[in-house]
This record gives sequence, structure tokens and C-alpha cells, in this order.
Amino acid sequence: MVVGGGLVGSSVAYELVTAGAEAILIDRHDPGRATDAGAGILSPETNMDTDHAFFSFACAAAHHYESLTNRLADDGVGDTGYAVTGSLLVAEREGDDPFMEDAVRLIETRSPGLAEELDSAEAIRRFPPLGPVRRALFNPAARRVDGRVLNAALRRAAVARGLRVVEAGATGLAVDRAGRRVKGVRTTAGAVRGDVVVLSGGAWSAEMASSLGTDIPISPLKGQIVHVSLPGSDSSAWPIVQPVLGFYLVPWPGGRIACGGTMEPQAGFDHRPTAQGVHQLLRECLRTAPGLAQATIVEIRVGSRPATADNRPLLGPFPGWPNVFVAAGHGAEGLLLGPYSALVVARLALGIEVAPWDQCRWQE
Repeated sequence: MVVGGGLVGSSVAYELVTAGAEAILIDRHDPGRATDAGAGILSPETNMDTDHAFFSFACAAAHHYESLTNRLADDGVGDTGYAVTGSLLVAEREGDDPFMEDAVRLIETRSPGLAEELDSAEAIRRFPPLGPVRRALFNPAARRVDGRVLNAALRRAAVARGLRVVEAGATGLAVDRAGRRVKGVRTTAGAVRGDVVVLSGGAWSAEMASSLGTDIPISPLKGQIVHVSLPGSDSSAWPIVQPVLGFYLVPWPGGRIACGGTMEPQAGFDHRPTAQGVHQLLRECLRTAPGLAQATIVEIRVGSRPATADNRPLLGPFPGWPNVFVAAGHGAEGLLLGPYSALVVARLALGIEVAPWDQCRWQE
């Protein structure tokens, strides 16, 4: 039984049913969940987190997308929202230079020979709205994914394989405290029984954990993203743009570009777009890409990222409860890490050995 219907929860449910297990997904469709608002950048190679273990896990997560989307294609579910586009890491101002130098050194250390230096003219040719840059590094391996589209594809594939979906709010866990086991989930549609429970409720995951007398250290981190459109532009092959200091730009087909995202740790579950947030986004993104000045604002997305104090997800068995597992707390990296985290936790829940994530070892 899986509690939470965002990308992580749907991915867990998909992995369970493809492994032959009977699975139930409980989804109350929380407004503002991170899956629906995320930008979808899948580029661990240019992530500036210097932790070796995180880099290895993130690379495995990115590689997992290839097999996952191939499996979904075999399931015949249509578009998954996934594409390999490459990315541009750019330095725009003189003050960016030392940060860019550190970034280039880290990328070359971890992934020797992968990235290519481009001059300003070539960077603009690849992403036409871009302004002049001091330095640009192209990562051909970067990918993007539309979280909404992928989540829907996973749900269709899982339901076709026998997943039962309960469209209701989870209100608590049915607990056998003497036996230290969870017997099911209480919902607004009635009780749902199950042998194993996976908590994957994103920023709302702590609600369920309170039934077990333990807090999950996850809190909402508000993020706002502006989507703009350049009608008539063929943006499908444009690369992602990641200023070494600043907001990212993620292009989509049809001239659509996402600009984001704010980090608002004190906002709680406030999913309103704000004048301050939108002003900040537009100011920074137009500085990076002045060619977007005449673009049409088509949508503002707001989501609650499930943040932890150390920026690491919570994955695996819930302490003291042998039939409860957690897959949550991915912060701003949920679209990158979520499907692979789901695979790991689903296998743990089924007692299947988890292979080491060594596809992208740190190059010493």
C-alpha cells in the first residue's frame, strides 16, 4: 500500500505491480505538490553538491530514466515527458568567474571529458534568447522531464497492471502497537488494509508518521516557477540553461520556457504566487536571457518541495516498524531522484536485493 500520489508514490506503485505484487495507491491530490510544479532538470553532472555518495546516487537516478522510459514505452502508455537536450552552465558577470572555475573543475574531476567549452556566440546559437556570457560549458548528457506527464504515464501503466487507486485523503494509520505493525490506512473513503505501507507523501509525509509516534523531519520548501512562451519558436532542442549564480531556464516544445525557482523555507504550505517571487524570477531570467522580454507569461506554478535538514531523502524501513517504509524528502531534486528512489524502496519492501548504484562513480 502506497500513501501519496506524486511522482515518488506513483513510481513505487509501478515498481510494486511490475514485480508482481498487489498494490493500492492512496492519493488525495494535494494542490501544490512538488511533482506538478518542478522544473524537471536531470543533470547530476553539473550539480554542485560535492558529496561523493550523493553524486553516485544521483547519476544512478539519471541513468535509471533510460530503462524506466523504455519500460513505459513497452507498456504503451504514450508520452513520458522525457528528453535528452543537454545543458549550458554559464557565467554572466565578472563576479561569477571564481564560482564558474570551481564548477568546471568539479565537473571535469567527476566526469572527465564529458563537458565542452563553448564561446558566447555558440551558446547563443543553441539558446537564442540568451544574452552574452563570459563562459559557457555544455553538458550533452543533461535531460529534462515533465513531472506531470511522467506521473500520469506511470499511473496508466500501473493501473493496466492491476494497481488499485483510492482517490481519498489518508487520515492516519491503523496500528497494532503490541506487535509493532501497521495493519492499514484510515482514509476519508474508509479503512484500507495492507501488509506493507510505503509513506511517500512528499512535503505532507510527516502527517502519517505521527500515527507511529515519531516525527519525520520533512518540511515544505516553497518554490515558484514562471512559464513563458515565445510563439513560433522551435524550442524543442534548446538546451537547459543553468547560470552558475542565478535561476535556471528549461525549454519545452512549442516555444515554452520555464524560469525558476524561488526557495522560500518560511512560507509553509502557502501555494500562492506572489508579486515578490514573480518579480525576482523575471528580473533574474531576463538578465540571463534578454530575448525573453517579449515572451508571454502563460503560467505560474507553485509547489511545496519536501525538504530535510541535510538535503538528503529519507529512504527505507521506518525505525521500529518492520512493515512500514519511507520514500520522501527529496527537496528540490525530486524529479531527478524520485523514480530511482522508488525502485530502491519498492525492492526493499518486497525483500528483493538492491543493486549498488555504481553507474557513475566519482573519478578520483
